[in-house]
Amino acid sequence: MAQTRRVPVFGSRPPCAHQSRLDERNLIRMTRMERNRISDKPEGFVLYEEPDEEEESTMPLFNVLNSSYNFVDYVRNREYGMREYRSVNQNYGTRHLLTHNLFKERSIPLKTMNKVFCSQWLNGTQIVFGTKCNKLMVYNVKSYELDQIPSIKGHAADQQSGIHSLKINPSRTLLATGAYNSNEIAVYRLPTLDPVALGEGAHTDSIFDIEWLDDEFFVSGSRDTKLALWQVQDEYQEKYDSDSDLIQPITQFLHPTVIKTCKTALKVRAITFNKNLKEMVTLSLNGYVHVWDVERFTQRFSRRLPSCQDNVCIAMKNDSSLYAVGCRSYTLLLDSKTLHTMKKIPARYSGCGIRSLSFQDNVITIGTGVGVIMFYDIRAGKYLESSINSTKSVVLNASKGYVCTDEDLMEDQGFQQAKYTPAIYTHCYDYSGTRLFSAGGPFQTDLSGNYAGLWQ
Repeated sequence: MAQTRRVPVFGSRPPCAHQSRLDERNLIRMTRMERNRISDKPEGFVLYEEPDEEEESTMPLFNVLNSSYNFVDYVRNREYGMREYRSVNQNYGTRHLLTHNLFKERSIPLKTMNKVFCSQWLNGTQIVFGTKCNKLMVYNVKSYELDQIPSIKGHAADQQSGIHSLKINPSRTLLATGAYNSNEIAVYRLPTLDPVALGEGAHTDSIFDIEWLDDEFFVSGSRDTKLALWQVQDEYQEKYDSDSDLIQPITQFLHPTVIKTCKTALKVRAITFNKNLKEMVTLSLNGYVHVWDVERFTQRFSRRLPSCQDNVCIAMKNDSSLYAVGCRSYTLLLDSKTLHTMKKIPARYSGCGIRSLSFQDNVITIGTGVGVIMFYDIRAGKYLESSINSTKSVVLNASKGYVCTDEDLMEDQGFQQAKYTPAIYTHCYDYSGTRLFSAGGPFQTDLSGNYAGLWQ
């Protein structure tokens, strides 16, 4: 969980440098070698250990002797401000809560709102999310209050199909999301959520995703198969009355810097930015992933996925080495450099539909269309197992939420005979990874309703 490299105050060794630790380490290694010892009978396949594993160098052993893995030492050194090397695995808390079945859901009533499509943590107490009914809401996890943020309205005719995406820039000073018109983009200042700019004139259909490249530039992808590059400068004029009281900030009207059509694509559905490779990867509904050069804003190549059914979400690992793409019945892991399929992760429920994805170190959180959140351990190559019952995998079952009370519609859809479960269209962890917000609504397009829950 934590590692602190101790520096002795006096003498040549710190307090944690005990020879018994090395003796125990050597005993474990000898036991492993004895267990893997080659028998006299020849075998068809023989695996030899690497020389580096058999004979460890002096430097790693020195680091082991001078390192403390006690979390108390880590906290104490951080409080004292010592210059000793220290590190902590921030995802340890998430894994521990999941494997010990400690996550409990608290339902969040959203009244008659329709389907939550996107969400982000603003800070430790507030969550912002967008709905299909075009509402931008802020929920306070301590006071349980819901506040609606006024949408920015432009010059174009009204076309509302919901807020499908909202993203915060790296410095967490600006929020980009859908505007009053679903073809336009609204930019708000954080943490006050004052309107800053309205992006218009780029798309003729609903915007499905937004991705920041840095604190100033962001990209939008739309159902019209176009990508637009925007530049926003956090400068605007304010209007005051005669008593020097602020009346209303004057919002900038932005126009796209560049507009490009995504070749071989049908409806751009999701975007992710790989900062290490300086590439942008987009996902289209016809089952293609497209790689873009962000410096020239040109499309480099496209690659067809093994499955072209319900490809609606994409996520990138923290170290930018893997992409995860959600399909109807499984999750694809793609190598970030070649886009080759590394692994197919079958869903535990056939045809459930993968609606949302996120990475927490080596654990993928998978939101499905049947109200179940699953967790896949990349390092172990299997779904995360429970520490309480090793025969079961860790899953979170969402509550029902709110669904349309139209009895005739419910009867036509067959919901009186089948149990209703909401689709998890969005989920997000807080900074500590110990709280998970999940939200969504009915999977059927013609059914109205919502679901939101806080796991902690």
